[in-house]
Amino acid sequence: MMAFGSILNQRAFDFSLDFNHPGRIDNLNVTGTVAYNLYSGGRATAGRTAARAGAMAADQDLRSVRLQLGAGVVRAYLGIRKAREAVTAVAAGVAAYEAAVANARLRHAAGQMLKSDLLALEVQLAQTRESLLSARHGARLADQAFFYILGLPAGEETVELAKDDPSLAALTEPATGDYAQRPEIMGLEHRLRAAEAAVEAARGARRPTVNAFASYQYDRGWQLNRHGDSWMAGAAVDLNVFDGGQTSGRIHEAQANVTQLKEMLRQATLGISLEANQARLAHASAVERLQVTVDAVAQAEESARLSRARFEQGALLTAELIATESRLVETRMRRVVAEADERIALVDLRRAVGLAPLNP
Repeated sequence: MMAFGSILNQRAFDFSLDFNHPGRIDNLNVTGTVAYNLYSGGRATAGRTAARAGAMAADQDLRSVRLQLGAGVVRAYLGIRKAREAVTAVAAGVAAYEAAVANARLRHAAGQMLKSDLLALEVQLAQTRESLLSARHGARLADQAFFYILGLPAGEETVELAKDDPSLAALTEPATGDYAQRPEIMGLEHRLRAAEAAVEAARGARRPTVNAFASYQYDRGWQLNRHGDSWMAGAAVDLNVFDGGQTSGRIHEAQANVTQLKEMLRQATLGISLEANQARLAHASAVERLQVTVDAVAQAEESARLSRARFEQGALLTAELIATESRLVETRMRRVVAEADERIALVDLRRAVGLAPLNP
């Protein structure tokens, strides 16, 4: 049969042919077929929709990571400023105690101060110097943390900060509290569209598939020294009549995925709404706390100035001066912390509503 078919394809048929013994036949067959899908039950369209939605969801994932990284960089930067300003505050306390100790030594030499009072001031000076060493160590650690979040190797280098950094002016409060642009929400919305498209693709298995095709065939034989060609074109319709329930199972699975993603989107929306409200309240609280600490520092500095003048005149006890200086150092530290916390709270607020830490 194969030899007889090759003879026909080569257009070498002759009525003198012995069908039972056609002889030795050789045949070179070259066939090319082109097929095009006309209708696939909506599966191709649904597949493209799902793929595009998946790609957009991946873009939102990348945007989310970039926002988190940007917020982390700004936090680390503010951490450096916070640590260095703390060093400045403690160093001012050390300078104040050094001046007080120098004055106390003169008064002790003149017989106007007890040795115990002088020792108390010297002990307080030593403790403040110890706090200064800890603050400087914290500043070095803040530099290392900044290198780490930038993906740079940690070393002995220090970060050089501009005195009047214009980038801080770009750190402004968002004009709106709308969090719909959060990449987490937008990513889930795209994934929900992809899941809905997957349902349509699963339902498409119940619909027929229509394909158009065209085929060209060339046969050549050297035994009979003949050749021939042929072509064929048409359309094919395939319909799945029974698949043992596989299509129904896939549809139910896709629908379950849609339901799950809807609940995940709802949960994420509620959680991000709570996060945004908490960030706004935290920033408002940080602003109020900063204002209170600014006023407190002004009052503490004036109180310390008056206390130092009275101590130099011998009208203030050493314990009272120590308490006044300690309150000043503590108040300055609280202001430093409050300033950094206000900036960090603003960074968190911008991230909570889906904005970059700094305005472009």
